[in-house]
Parts: sequence; structure tokens; C-alpha cells
Amino acid sequence: MTYKRILLKLSGESLMGDKQYGIDNKQVLQYAHDIKDVHDKGIEMAIVVGGGNIFRGLSAEKSGMDRAQADYMGMLATVINCMALQNALESIGVETRLQSAIKMEQICEPYIRRRAMHHLEERKIVIFGAGTGNPYFTTDTAASLRAIEIKADVVLKGTRVDGIYTADPEKDPSATRYENITYQEVYDKGLNVMDMTAITLCQENKLPIIVFDMNKPGNFMKIALGQPIGTLVKE
Repeated sequence: MTYKRILLKLSGESLMGDKQYGIDNKQVLQYAHDIKDVHDKGIEMAIVVGGGNIFRGLSAEKSGMDRAQADYMGMLATVINCMALQNALESIGVETRLQSAIKMEQICEPYIRRRAMHHLEERKIVIFGAGTGNPYFTTDTAASLRAIEIKADVVLKGTRVDGIYTADPEKDPSATRYENITYQEVYDKGLNVMDMTAITLCQENKLPIIVFDMNKPGNFMKIALGQPIGTLVKE
């Protein structure tokens, strides 16, 4: 295996599958099987899930809602997604722990870094919910922050496209995919990889990012084996 410990970032939209809204249980179960296959190889794993399939704070702000209030609502949406993923993983025999940056004692642990690292060392998958627990920060930033805190080797961003392109491939058929790109090029070209705070955190801590298509079964394992899938962002 190429990595000892990884942080997987899944967008909320990726959990929708073919639906227009909410959670597609078949899609979540597919992710769970892919995650289990990699975890069974001995890789320690933490996961951050977005909430855009249920509620997106930025969109709510544009319609007149207070930004902080909207962001807190988005954080609660991420916990719903985390619980769905936790359920799918445990239904196939994977032991997990869900930690939330906002206290919800009845359904998950509070985020405590040392406890999270202890769970990882005990071969449990740790799922981080509620972003950073602060408004004005995205779940991409939460993924970068948690990855640095737990000393992950890489951030793997699972999306519905197979990497980073020169333009949106769904809108521009001539768009080409990058195999490797630097953090600075992401800044300079204004590429929509992760928000700039997340990119900066990874750059300052020399934490590589790989953007790949999580919807294709087997891709996650190929990355764990070191195969050049998706786009690698590094120094």
C-alpha cells in the first residue's frame, strides 16, 4: 500500500447517486464496499462528508438567510450524511466512530483529536461530521484541517469527475485533464478544486491532494495501490 493513513473527502452531492436530492442508499453502499476493500488492506482511514445534497449554506445566503445561521444548518446536514455512511459501513462489518465538531452526544462523539487518533490506531474508520464547527468554513477546509491534525499522508477527494480539468468538462468538451498540478497553479488558474483556505492549509503543510472519480468501482483501491488515477496536487 502507498499510504498508511488517508483522509477521504466525499461531497454531499456524491451521495445523491442519480437522484436530484437526498441520499441514494445504493450509492452509499457502493462507497462503503470500496472503503472496506481499502481498509481491509491495513490502511487507516478517516472520512469527511459534505452536506450539499441536503442543504448548502452559500445558496441559502443568496436567498436572504443569515450566512452564519445557514452554515450551521449545513453542518447539521453533514451529520445526517455521516450517519448514513456510518450505517452502510457497519452493515458490512466495518467498525466506525462518528465524531462531530458540534456536540450531539446522543448520536456521536464530540471531536477530540487524541481520541480520533486512538480510534484510527485501533483500526476503526473515523467519520468527521459538522465541518470545523465554525461558520464561513467549508467541508473542504474541514477535510484539510482534520487530515493535518491526524497526520494523514494524503487527502483523497472523491468526486463525480475523474480529476481536475482546464474547464468544466460537462460544459466544455475541449477541456483536458491535468495528471499533476501544483498548489500555485491551482491559485493562478482559478481552478475549482477545493476552496482556497483548504488549498493553503495543504500547501503550508505539504499535504498532497488527489482528486478522482469515486463513482467508478475500484478507483479507490487503485489510488491506494499507487496507480496514477485522477489528478495529483502537490508542491
